Amino acid sequence: MSSIELEAPQPVYLAADRYVTIRVYSAISGFTIKAIQRKIESGVWIQKREWVRAPDGHIFIDREGVQQWLTRGV
Repeated sequence: MSSIELEAPQPVYLAADRYVTIRVYSAISGFTIKAIQRKIESGVWIQKREWVRAPDGHIFIDREGVQQWLTRGV
């Protein structure tokens, strides 16, 4: 019987784009999807500042815009 050596998979490093879906932003930020949706619906996050709408209607979070929002109150 021959032994088969399995190579460990190479790690994959991901860098999130500036604009990410609500689901991706939730995963990287710790905000729940519902909390993000509430911030958009209530006007806490402003369109074209903290989020944008793609031509197909999907909402994308502007990571740089949210970072500025986080530090504005400081």
